[in-house]
Amino acid sequence: MATCCDDNEHDPAAKSVAEALEIILAAASPPSHSEVRALDDASDRVLAEDLRTEQPIPAWPNSAMDGYGLRCSDGPGSRRCVGAAFAGHPFTGELGPGECIRIMTGAPVPAHVDCVVPQEQCERQDDRVEFRSALRPGANIRQAGDDLPAGAVALARGTLLRPAALGVAASLGRTELRVYPALRVAFFSTGDELQGLGAPLAAGQIYDSNRHMLRALLGRLGCQPLDLGRVADEPAAIRQALTEAAAMADVILSTGGVSVGEADYISALLQELGQVSFWKMNMKPGRPLAFGTIGSAHFFGLPGNPVSTVVTFYEFVRPFLLKRMGKTEPWTVPSLRLPCATTLKKKPGRTDFQRGRLVATAEGWQVAPVGAQSSHILSGLAQAQCLMVLPAEAGDIPAGSLVEVQLLEGLV
Repeated sequence: MATCCDDNEHDPAAKSVAEALEIILAAASPPSHSEVRALDDASDRVLAEDLRTEQPIPAWPNSAMDGYGLRCSDGPGSRRCVGAAFAGHPFTGELGPGECIRIMTGAPVPAHVDCVVPQEQCERQDDRVEFRSALRPGANIRQAGDDLPAGAVALARGTLLRPAALGVAASLGRTELRVYPALRVAFFSTGDELQGLGAPLAAGQIYDSNRHMLRALLGRLGCQPLDLGRVADEPAAIRQALTEAAAMADVILSTGGVSVGEADYISALLQELGQVSFWKMNMKPGRPLAFGTIGSAHFFGLPGNPVSTVVTFYEFVRPFLLKRMGKTEPWTVPSLRLPCATTLKKKPGRTDFQRGRLVATAEGWQVAPVGAQSSHILSGLAQAQCLMVLPAEAGDIPAGSLVEVQLLEGLV
């Protein structure tokens, strides 16, 4: 069931975004058990143990440059090149007075070499090498333990295992990791006007886009999505969907049917099956929101307009899921402040999450709105790189003003 927002911007009874988020996060308990998974199957899971180094990383000094290794104490002047060191193939000889070795990036630095001169600053003729730069002990040498000393925590429990974190685990030689289980999240859309993809639209029908967005959002968080499909606007169908979802999932998401005064039986049904609060939110888009529990599962009733669905997911569902997954803070979307490239239209009364794009200028990065900002216009959200968070009390915001920006790229 699609939802809409009225034109009244201010409602003293509505919850603020911060107030609602505080309640939601307080209800998110971290996981109580863990499991062991192969490294390559642990992507997007949350680490359930501290990973410590057994030896320094790197384990031995190595060259940061392609060039020549030498001993500074031999003084200035040319050197005779007596060998070479490559990554995986160290130099095993002895370096005598006035000698140097050819050394490549990543190659172990012999104990008697204390300086690497980049090849661009050297001139070689036969086996003699001239150096055109000052010789400085330690130059261009990565010391043992530069990255991590022995016994250090390389990855802390609660780390979300994105590609770089998996790379760190692999650099420790780990083939398996102890992680928290993936959350099972059941979701469905409500609305007689919704039609499945591939079928022709009858008069008054629209295609169900929300479920496909939620599946993608959940998948990028490493959750196990359980798609219960489209549910008709009638009590028996919704009761069945909620009952099935509570039996199979840790979290339930529905879209549509949470506006005040709309299908009163939905509120009664949710109260009968669990403990759910219906909130009017002091935000735009996404004014109606429901949150609570059904059985042992937590429930979010998200608004039906597609932009509202995504914005409320980012602001409330995503932080809740991350905390439930075992991730340590932060759980909310990272933000920064940037000047706006144009005047931003806004009425005072509600926190406004406008869709934006980043603009590179000679003065630095700025942010500009993307298309129309109505909650049913999904094309603008598809082009957005960020959300501009405009304070509830603000009216129109002049160009050049600093605004809060939540980056969306690559987050979920």
